[in-house]
Amino acid sequence: MRGHVTEPDPAHRGRRTRRTAGAVASAALLLPLLGAAPPPDTTESSAGLLQRAFASAATEYHVPQSVLLAVSYLQSRWDTHDGAPSVTGGYGPMHLTDAHTALATATEHFADGTEDPRGDSARPALHPSAKVPANSVLPARLKTLTRAAELTGIPAAELRTDPAANVAGGAALLAAAQKDLHQPPSADPADWYGAIARFSGADDTATAAAYANDVFDVLHTGEERTTDAGQRVALAAQPGLKADTAQLRLTGLHTVAADDTECPTTVSCEWIPAPYAQFGTNDYGNHDLSDRPVSQSIKYIVIHDTEGSWDTTVKLVQDPTYVSWNYTIRSTDGLIAQHVKAKDVAWHAGNWYINAKSIGIEHEGFLASPDAWYTEAMYRASARLVKYLSDEYGVPLDRQHILGHDTVPGPTTSTIPGMHTDPGPYWDWRHYFELLEHPFKRTAGKKGGLVTILPDYATNQPSYTGCVTKGQPCAAHGSDEVRLYSDHDENSALIKDIGLGRTPTTDVNDLSSRVSTGQQYAVADTWGDWTAIWYLGQKAWFKNPANAPTAVPAAGLVITPKAGLTSVPVYGRAYPEAAAYPSGVPAQSISPLPYTVPAGQEYVVGDEVPGEYFYAVTFTTDSHRVVVGKDLYYEIQYGHRVAFVRAADVVVAPSSRWAKR
Repeated sequence: MRGHVTEPDPAHRGRRTRRTAGAVASAALLLPLLGAAPPPDTTESSAGLLQRAFASAATEYHVPQSVLLAVSYLQSRWDTHDGAPSVTGGYGPMHLTDAHTALATATEHFADGTEDPRGDSARPALHPSAKVPANSVLPARLKTLTRAAELTGIPAAELRTDPAANVAGGAALLAAAQKDLHQPPSADPADWYGAIARFSGADDTATAAAYANDVFDVLHTGEERTTDAGQRVALAAQPGLKADTAQLRLTGLHTVAADDTECPTTVSCEWIPAPYAQFGTNDYGNHDLSDRPVSQSIKYIVIHDTEGSWDTTVKLVQDPTYVSWNYTIRSTDGLIAQHVKAKDVAWHAGNWYINAKSIGIEHEGFLASPDAWYTEAMYRASARLVKYLSDEYGVPLDRQHILGHDTVPGPTTSTIPGMHTDPGPYWDWRHYFELLEHPFKRTAGKKGGLVTILPDYATNQPSYTGCVTKGQPCAAHGSDEVRLYSDHDENSALIKDIGLGRTPTTDVNDLSSRVSTGQQYAVADTWGDWTAIWYLGQKAWFKNPANAPTAVPAAGLVITPKAGLTSVPVYGRAYPEAAAYPSGVPAQSISPLPYTVPAGQEYVVGDEVPGEYFYAVTFTTDSHRVVVGKDLYYEIQYGHRVAFVRAADVVVAPSSRWAKR
């Protein structure tokens, strides 16, 4: 029932459960697992093997080495994932797809939809679109490995497991695509735009062009990284390279209408509307009509993951009795579907204040299986969309305004335990903000007073449990998060979140004692290789050695309680004072959370905002109102999530001032 019960704030509209019984069963069946990478092999004789494999394949198949490297980077960032398939059955650094084999592997490991009793967690389950009978005819994009085997004569098993063979298979596919387009095997990368578009496996020109443009972006900027197998691979930048985009018309792909979408032209985007419809008795769904940013500003963009497949997610957002979000991004190719206009308010964040001030973006995937779902194509499409929205609505590109669902605060005390934890500790915020062209970096000297959390994603591998089975260790994997302790000792107790009301754990969904890349905190103390920050009203310690730092110095504005106050309350929403509400609009309670900011502690300021409330409880919009108060609030980074304090309760000052005390 949509009507209010005990809380007049309609915050529950973002809190409807995200899973039906069928979705839960589906998620259990499809739960992808993390594959453990082999120990990095960095010996001088072997560290360049993959780089040499690209050179050899480029020569053999007459494909420019830079094209081969750039395509592979977009496919996998040159990683092998220890031979585990992606959600569409893609293998190796070239992501050659073999859906039937991957399906058989998934069936072997999850015959009854549960964890393999042997404990083998090396294989993620397939995307539902690839779960087909063995004798079915698959689309060409789901069986590129078979085609590569035909072109090269290399056995399919070798293409799946040998990185060098996999690279050769990818080169053969590119060469075949170039030939099919009646183009010569040119040494100029600019002449391969059409073949790259065809290599994407896309069915439409927009998706194929977005893929090819991404590859050329990689060619323009260059890349260098160490892979999950310890291989150092480099691609030199070619900033002046101009692609022959006219080749796109040679591909023969169809055009998908992007009518009514609010997307940048550099992505593939389609309109799949969420319904605004009445149902039941005095109830409606699944969003609210508004006229943002005229009536109220858009302050936040919230990054979610779906914890379900593309097909399931798109069906759910078209259900008027369910919740909604503005966009969904597909894992396999970065296709974007828009569901709710930016002017309207989607029900996605579990906090009505944040809903009314934000745009929600869902990313197809499961937080416990990043290698299978969080693809480079999805990261790049998402970053392009967020940059576009940031420009359109003036949303700052920082972690105080580009929120994860896991950093949205519970609006009231009772909602805190049920707040969501996606996109989780394996979402690569460092890489994401590099794609947003706002990379995190050191911004102050040692006396700046703040730190920006910034571990090296690949080598930062805190232990987690519960990726597959509750209490059981997750496979070792890079992470953007850093663990917090009550003392400068890894054997000390984990930091406790009193709002959750339970003992902190290392569960992959337990946010009690974790900070995330890009978040900023005031420095409370240091001890050798350890740094302490103010966090949830406590001094929280994390390991931060000089030779492998997990945070860098920063400076900015912080709040602290006004003189004479022993502590000040913390809020999960910035609502107006009672006097601001007009007749006919019930005043919303200003309910503090079970947290405080004690005297002497400082917290980083993300923004200054007036108290604001969007009253929208009827299907017809004539009663809708935006109430703006005189009281001001500061958004702060309080714990893992953001929070709000009343401006009247605190003092704002540069962090460097406190650092000099």
